[in-house]
Amino acid sequence: MPISTSSAPTPTRSRSTSTDLALIASFAALIAVLGIVPPIAVGLPVPITLQTMGVMLAGLILGARRGALAVLVFGVLVLVGLPLLSGGRGGLGVLAGPSAGYFVGFVLGAYVTGWVMERLADRVPVVAAALTAAVVGGVAAVYLIGIPVLVWRTESTAMAGLAFLPGDLIKAVLATAVTAGVRRALPGR
Repeated sequence: MPISTSSAPTPTRSRSTSTDLALIASFAALIAVLGIVPPIAVGLPVPITLQTMGVMLAGLILGARRGALAVLVFGVLVLVGLPLLSGGRGGLGVLAGPSAGYFVGFVLGAYVTGWVMERLADRVPVVAAALTAAVVGGVAAVYLIGIPVLVWRTESTAMAGLAFLPGDLIKAVLATAVTAGVRRALPGR
């Protein structure tokens, strides 16, 4: 029997790709919707928003690759001008402000969150895996880029960036609770 050299996707592959695209688009939309919630000012030119929680959820639920792609889709939509960031911001100008590092760090945050979750999910209870992943990826990885840019753009100290820590830890706990609920609802879990 000859081996097919056709590059047409098999029905299973096509369904998987369609599902991946739908999930990526859905989480990009979720991050945008979380931007509708008004930002909370903390005395810095960068507010606290719920969009970081969307980044955490993308990594926790979709995994590293698809979570990062969802955030990347969201980011591209913002950069082409859609006002999807909290406060109705969008366009290339977001890369010139003090929050640019957090915005760029979202992709890394989702990837690291998903990567950690993928490594821990079958080894420790889901709550411990999700909380660890959300803190390491959704907080620390985002801060890795966000705080240096904040310091550079505002000439403040790195300690100023820690003003976001209490809110981000609360978002990590909420993202963990949502992830645990989603995992319980999945068939075969």
